[in-house]
Amino acid sequence: MALGKYTRVDGRRSSTSYCSTATLVAFVALCLVGVWMMTTSSVVPVQNSDVPAQETKDEVKQQVGESNEGNTGQFEDSSGDLTDDANKGDGGSFTQDEKNPNPQDNTAFPEKPLENVPDENQEKLKEKPINEEESKPEDGSKTEAENGESKSGDGDEESKTEDANSDSVETKTDGGETNDDGQGNSEEDDSEKKPEENSTETKDGDKVDGKIENTDQKENKDSEQNSGERKEDGEAKEQGSIEVFPSGGQSELLNETTTQNGAFLTQAAESRKEKEGQQTVYSWKVCNVTAGPDYIPCLDNLQAIKSLPSTKHYEHRERHCPNEPPTCLVPLPEGYKRPITWPTSRDKIWYYNVPHTKLAQIKGHQNWVKVSGEFLTFPGGGTQFKHGALHYIEFIEEAVPDIAWGKRSRVVLDVGCGVASFGGFLFDKDVLTMSFAPKDEHEAQVQFALERGIPAISAVMGTKRLPFPAMVFDVVHCARCRVPWHIEGGKLLLELNRVLRPGGFFVWSATPVYQKLPDDVQIWNAMMELTKSMCWELVVVKRDELNRVAAAIYRKPTSNDCYDKRSQNEPPMCSDSEDANAAWNVPLQACMHKVPVDTSKRGSQWPEQWPARLDKTPYWLTNSQVGVYGRAAPEDFVSDYEHWKRVVNKSYLNGMGISWSEVRNVMDMRAVYGGFAAALRELNVWVMNVISIDSPDTLPILYERGLFGIYHNWCESFSTYPRSYDLLHADHIFSKTKNKCNLVAVVAEVDRILRPEGKLIVRDDVDTLGQVETMLRSMNWEIRMTYSKEKEGLLCAQKTMWRPTEVETILSAIA
Repeated sequence: MALGKYTRVDGRRSSTSYCSTATLVAFVALCLVGVWMMTTSSVVPVQNSDVPAQETKDEVKQQVGESNEGNTGQFEDSSGDLTDDANKGDGGSFTQDEKNPNPQDNTAFPEKPLENVPDENQEKLKEKPINEEESKPEDGSKTEAENGESKSGDGDEESKTEDANSDSVETKTDGGETNDDGQGNSEEDDSEKKPEENSTETKDGDKVDGKIENTDQKENKDSEQNSGERKEDGEAKEQGSIEVFPSGGQSELLNETTTQNGAFLTQAAESRKEKEGQQTVYSWKVCNVTAGPDYIPCLDNLQAIKSLPSTKHYEHRERHCPNEPPTCLVPLPEGYKRPITWPTSRDKIWYYNVPHTKLAQIKGHQNWVKVSGEFLTFPGGGTQFKHGALHYIEFIEEAVPDIAWGKRSRVVLDVGCGVASFGGFLFDKDVLTMSFAPKDEHEAQVQFALERGIPAISAVMGTKRLPFPAMVFDVVHCARCRVPWHIEGGKLLLELNRVLRPGGFFVWSATPVYQKLPDDVQIWNAMMELTKSMCWELVVVKRDELNRVAAAIYRKPTSNDCYDKRSQNEPPMCSDSEDANAAWNVPLQACMHKVPVDTSKRGSQWPEQWPARLDKTPYWLTNSQVGVYGRAAPEDFVSDYEHWKRVVNKSYLNGMGISWSEVRNVMDMRAVYGGFAAALRELNVWVMNVISIDSPDTLPILYERGLFGIYHNWCESFSTYPRSYDLLHADHIFSKTKNKCNLVAVVAEVDRILRPEGKLIVRDDVDTLGQVETMLRSMNWEIRMTYSKEKEGLLCAQKTMWRPTEVETILSAIA
């Protein structure tokens, strides 16, 4: 201003000076331009040249939801605990099944943590305009970095993603409503924000793209995305507790790349997606098979069964998978409806869901199952416990207090389980029971169990080992299970010896224990001789006066002293080269494995009492072992558990629109250490943990924790009835199997074993996720949520009642 005055004075003294006037005009113009620029920057933020262009939000397609300093990134994971391989590959030093044809698939990948944002960029973020009301529509939500704090409590690595990731998402609830951030908000809240797609910027300028399907409210998307309305900080803080990719653990979602496309797809990506959509058309058909709605492909291969040279050893009840897995869909029983929820389901189920009455006719007098109008009811009885399983369970513990249900004894194997009332009532004692029985003349017994919400599989003790590791069950139970334990050198009883933990108990309740008929006496004498030669201690023979039966309870030795002192080596000891853990399609052998005596070896010590064993790192995992994710095995174990606790608590329980009160039977299709199942411990669910045969053999770790599971090859059908599970969890299982198996057949198998209205949660790479989503849509599944960041994504889908009209005849399954 002083200079201007001086210039004007000079002008009055020398008005003829053209140069002075030009200088004055130019200077004033520059000042005005400067004032205009300053005024403009105070209202609309000018992109700083030092900050990547992608850090500016797309004003037209606003996708960042209401958030605040307490929001920790609705769909975010940080690299605080697991390496890049946490959800992609399997590796480490764990022994794999000898059937694995591709050991190179198990290489662990190094960790690639998310890089820190440069300090100068953090300063740039803090230099945003002071006027919050004007800056919010442009900048989205206030980030953690702007507030200079991290709320995750998971350390620096986790705070990296929290600073700039705050998504507002919509998921469909089971009631059909749409909840923002997974919470039930008022109608006013819903009217403010219902974007179908959400994106969040990372510090490096990358976009996090989330796609939320909500067909009922798509018409409001455009107007609401541009409304610019934002909630008060107090309301936003309430939304900050729900996360679908919670901070910590899902590190493969944090691999920032140098390719930064902002909110825009590349032409290559658009074209590739369009071509894939044009080329891939899935046409589904209903399976026409003799078994109808109860079709189990590997157990109903009638063509293979007819060609068996012998059925003496129950070969016809074993798995015989078709050469090509079916890609058709199993029909629903006529009149099928949503299953009754637990615990009511333990006592009654809908008749039309499992419309079989033969078992009620033959076993009704033993209180197995009865027909009662539109229901099948289960009084809780069995052949050996007509007056109820609970009394029988307590009778066993009274006979041998050391069994200590729910403390020392947590994981039980029930052989020939019938309708699994024994395992169903053991839940009252906090005991997990793996029940199994063959698909035989006892019509649908395992299907009854699963419909009731009780764990069970279709299997038989025939010519092959059971699909479990060695030394994992605390108790093995047989109540009139009709297994000839004493024949052929005790081969079948020796298989129980393999899976029974040293120091574990075998409970045998059968007529040879308490009846004096000639056949019973002969079997009892043979069993006495066999169990003595196996060094099993007969702890007690106890009579149950109420049920008028008796049980003999044996205990497996904890040392090899008795084996060494035997006068005859019969049954023989297995050679040292024999792998007791090999269990996939391995023939039975009439030999015994030595008991581990080295205190650092698995099986040499009894696990901690339940529930302490769930959290405790197994004593036989050492720092010298490399875990599945590339770290020392004990650290790997802990990181996996912490990761899944965060995912479950911050995401699955509240952020996915799942009504967990309606979920009972759960399967984790790729369990690794069992962290997902362990994180669900407080819920009224049980989890069937599956370890693929070509993955690191971590199944013994799950049993050590007091969980259970099974080996399986996902190129084949699972040994369960259709409509067995309420929820399937598929963490990178599809990407790991699609190059080895027919992915269409795997998805058809998922449809087979999942109940209508059941949920599927998939975490996988975006390419595989896209393939799976396309298939699910073609089967008229409801896609409740999809979300992706970089090359990883999440999908939650719900199966519907839809079945195709066209029919495909499976010749191998026709009688």
